[in-house]
Amino acid sequence: FQYRCLVFPPVNFTLTVSALAQVLLQWKPNPNQEQKNYTIRYDVKILSPVPEEYDTEKTHSIQTAALHNGFSAHVRTLLLHNDLQIRSDWVKEKLPPPPGAPETSVTNLSCVTRISISSTVSLHCTWLPGQEAPEDTKYFLFYRYEMYTEECQDYIKDKWNRNTECRFSVTHIDPEEVDNLIVIHINGSSKYAAIKPFQRLFNQNAIEKVNVPRNVTVFLEQNDLLVTWEKPISPFPKECFEYEFYLFNLKSGNKQILKIPTNDFRLRIDVTSRYSIQIRANHHICCTRGFWSDWSEIIYVGQNKLENSTVWILSVLCVSTCCMFLLVAVMCKTNHIRSKLFPPIPTPSNKFRDPFPNNYERARTCTSETETEFGSFAEDLYCSALDDSVF
Repeated sequence: FQYRCLVFPPVNFTLTVSALAQVLLQWKPNPNQEQKNYTIRYDVKILSPVPEEYDTEKTHSIQTAALHNGFSAHVRTLLLHNDLQIRSDWVKEKLPPPPGAPETSVTNLSCVTRISISSTVSLHCTWLPGQEAPEDTKYFLFYRYEMYTEECQDYIKDKWNRNTECRFSVTHIDPEEVDNLIVIHINGSSKYAAIKPFQRLFNQNAIEKVNVPRNVTVFLEQNDLLVTWEKPISPFPKECFEYEFYLFNLKSGNKQILKIPTNDFRLRIDVTSRYSIQIRANHHICCTRGFWSDWSEIIYVGQNKLENSTVWILSVLCVSTCCMFLLVAVMCKTNHIRSKLFPPIPTPSNKFRDPFPNNYERARTCTSETETEFGSFAEDLYCSALDDSVF
């Protein structure tokens, strides 16, 4: 108790927002603290948003944290003498959350980075509007990497014309750094409500979409399948990557996904089957695991005898069908040309009008269809008269 009374807490403890998602903690030694032969250090305890405790001999400290829900910290004096440690009481300070209506900040924020051939890093972020955000809300995204801050200029909008995606084709993110933090800050504006800002910290390697393995090469050596490839485009050496090898037997329908720690592989296969092969990559031991790359393009290897027979039969049928259609087309074309060269002789038209169009055939056959019967003698005279008039 006697020693504890001799330790005084720091004074003038302040919290200042010095950058996006960055707080400067500052304090001064207590002027009443005796110096003597003690070693003076300070205990710092972060209470929110993420609990953390550490000690330092400095009178200031910088913390990176998402500040949309506020920030709270304690600090106290620590005297060290030989093996004895004596601590003062805590001094407390906090930053209130920034103003804004509840549930108006963005939700479901996610971001992805990619490394290009030129070793530049792109950034793509997506989010959803807050449930209580008015339809006229405009969101604005900023990213901070180390001390560089930039506002997005390339947005994609939803049907209410609200920004819901942002793309940076080139950023100041260093692809060779390991596990640095990327700060994403999204605020907003509306005529009808105060939009609450939102911040989130991303590990740069954890959100990297790893590139696809390159130059995949496949060999068949008797009953063995040999596959080699090059590491993805990345500043990290090949030892930093692991791979997944996808093998699909087209004959049996069996599938395998194998974890491969190196960039070559040998596997015993059924040489009577045909296979499709794909490979994808991810970080392994050099940094935090990122997102698996896309699968490489499909490579086929092996011979499926049943498949080859089917292909041969289908090919023969296809050729036969084409030949038949060609023959029919030639015949039709020939008939068309013949009809053009030798047109049919037209039948001469009868320029004389038939005086008895309705009774002509009946007169030629001497058949009577009238319902009134005449005597046979009169009928013969009528037929004879008609015959003399036509011929």
